[in-house]
Amino acid sequence: MSDIITILIQIVSVVVPSAIVGELFRRGLTALAKRAGASRDVIRDIRGGVRIAWIVIAVAAVLIVTGIASEFQALTVTGLAGLAISLALQTTLSNILAGVLLFSDKTLRLHDDISYSEIRGTVIRVGLRSTWIRTQEGNIAIIGNSTLMNGPFVNYTAGERLFGKP
Repeated sequence: MSDIITILIQIVSVVVPSAIVGELFRRGLTALAKRAGASRDVIRDIRGGVRIAWIVIAVAAVLIVTGIASEFQALTVTGLAGLAISLALQTTLSNILAGVLLFSDKTLRLHDDISYSEIRGTVIRVGLRSTWIRTQEGNIAIIGNSTLMNGPFVNYTAGERLFGKP
């Protein structure tokens, strides 16, 4: 009976601190995403991803503490789970990284007149995952940021901003 109590105490001593750290990490990422102007869908995806990662880490820690699995086995499971998550989010992460690069390079801003492929129009929204363009016909074209960055796209109004006045 005392062995079970000892194991339960060890489990609680692992799960509670990891839950606190996971929640702080989730809140920090959510705050950063909100500050960057992320949509509710992106914020929901971030929360879900952090929650899944926390659950996998907590389960691995419990398996190690209880002696069911060795550290090597737990690291293998968490590594495979991390790989699966990163592969599942590959396109989303690629679009987010491209969105950050679009912001930091200042190659694209609101109200810029651009063309990409057969689409020409005015940028009305630059998000973390996609850019919205109002075409000359009045339609809205939504292009993933990674697709746009792989371009080529032409920005007709950014010459002065990017290179200065001639």
